[in-house]
Amino acid sequence: MTTAEQPPAPRKKTGRRPGGADTRRTVLEAARAEFAARGYEKASMRAIGRAAGVDAALLHHYFGSKDRLFMAAMEFPVEPEAVVALVLAGDRATVGERVAGFLLDVWEQPAALERLLALLRAAATTEQVAQLMRGFVQEELVLRIANELGLEQAELRAELMLSQVLGLAMARYVLKVEPLASATRAELVPLLAPTFQGYLGGA
Repeated sequence: MTTAEQPPAPRKKTGRRPGGADTRRTVLEAARAEFAARGYEKASMRAIGRAAGVDAALLHHYFGSKDRLFMAAMEFPVEPEAVVALVLAGDRATVGERVAGFLLDVWEQPAALERLLALLRAAATTEQVAQLMRGFVQEELVLRIANELGLEQAELRAELMLSQVLGLAMARYVLKVEPLASATRAELVPLLAPTFQGYLGGA
C-alpha cells in the first residue's frame, strides 16, 4: 500500500474524561482539595469538575448535589436529608424520642461510628476540618431544620440540639465515660428524649 493509500491515523480523543472508577476517585480527590481550600459554602461543583477534568454535569450524574458529593468525599456517615425528614415527620410531640432513637441506631453501626469518630477527632484537633464541618452542618442541617420548625429562636434551638448530639458522641464513644458508655439504647432513649424534645418540640 502506498503512502497515499494508507488510512488516516485515528484521531486522538480530546475533551473531558469519561466516567468510571478512576474518574470517580479523581473527582473525590478534587472535591476534598476544593472543600479544604474554599470551605463547604464557597466550593462549587463547577470548580470541582474543572479540577478533576470532567464536566460539572458528570458530577451531578454521579452524586446529584454538592452535599452528596461532600458526604462521599468526606465519608460522612449520616445523610442530612434523613435527619431533617425525621425531625419534621410525624407528631411534633414525639420528635425527641425519634431523634434519640435514630442517633443511637446509627451509632450502633460500626462503620458509621468509626467514620463519625474520625471526623470528630479531626475537627477537634484541626481547625481546617472544624471549619469545613461547621459549614456543612450549618448549611445542610441547622438552617434547614430552623427554617421548617416555625419556633421562636429556631436556629439557636437547632444549634443547641447539635451541641447536645456532639457532646453525647464525644462522652459516650471517645471519652467513654461510665456508666454512659455502657448504657443501653433502652436506658438512654427515655433520658435523652425530653432534652431533645425541649429543643425541637417547642415544649
